[in-house]
Amino acid sequence: MEFIWFLLIGATAGFLAGMIMKGGGFGLLGNLVLGILGAIFGGWLFGALGIYPDGGLIASLVTALVGAIVLIAIVRVFKRA
Repeated sequence: MEFIWFLLIGATAGFLAGMIMKGGGFGLLGNLVLGILGAIFGGWLFGALGIYPDGGLIASLVTALVGAIVLIAIVRVFKRA
């Protein structure tokens, strides 16, 4: 069940990150996939910075959202190059 929540939070974060990071998006499916990958990246990034959210739903969504935004920004840099 936790895996399903992980996918839902990641997909939501990808959708929100796609709306926040306007211009030249990756489409709905692309943003959802980047959101799921961003959730993993956000967890790693926050851990590397020594930030450990309390583990609630909102904290997980914020972590995934930050990770998705950073990941979309990185992908855009490589996409332009």
